[in-house]
Amino acid sequence: MEENVPAGRCVVAVDGPSGSGKSTVSRRLAVSLDARYLDTGAMYRALTWAVLRSGVELTDAESVAKVAGEADLRLGTDPRGYAVTVDGTDVSTDIRGPEVTGAVSAVAAVGAVRELLVERQRRMIAEAGRIVVEGRDIGSVVAPDADLKVYLTASEAARAKRRSAEDAADVAATAADLARRDRLDSTRKVNPLQQAPDAVVLDTTELGIDEVVARLRQMLTERGVA
Repeated sequence: MEENVPAGRCVVAVDGPSGSGKSTVSRRLAVSLDARYLDTGAMYRALTWAVLRSGVELTDAESVAKVAGEADLRLGTDPRGYAVTVDGTDVSTDIRGPEVTGAVSAVAAVGAVRELLVERQRRMIAEAGRIVVEGRDIGSVVAPDADLKVYLTASEAARAKRRSAEDAADVAATAADLARRDRLDSTRKVNPLQQAPDAVVLDTTELGIDEVVARLRQMLTERGVA
């Protein structure tokens, strides 16, 4: 066992496109495992909020990186509820709005921003020891040694329906936005959205949340880390 890592270490990496059920599944799995929960997407969204507030151009990578590096980002890891703050301001609600959603892929594509957050994410994982981490590059980049790597996916129609229900938005418009974000995140030069070679692929189109969580618990039990 590595030094300074708590006994009972269990790191689960959950990746996949928007609308695949990552957040709900990851939170519920963390609760069932008595583990912490890290929403890496919220970290990118929070820095995107800071960049938009600063007024710098999204195409100015150097300025975007400067804003990100100076922002005081704080994020809780309680799966039952946590706050996200930037420079003392609670942005938990604002980062889920359309303005941030439309800009987050551009900010997340900046190499310096990813380096900053990946380093912090790795530190948070090491400190927690027992944690479920969700994002788009967790199994491939952030936690390549995770005890279980899962790539959640679902049909485009199912993902659009789920996300539009969450945001009370038009399904067609949501589908177009999801396709745009998936395209940008999958083709960025630094740490693109991708399935880790040893990840378990789980299609959630026809599965309920409880069933998905139960399957992941079974996988962890088989690995002796649940």
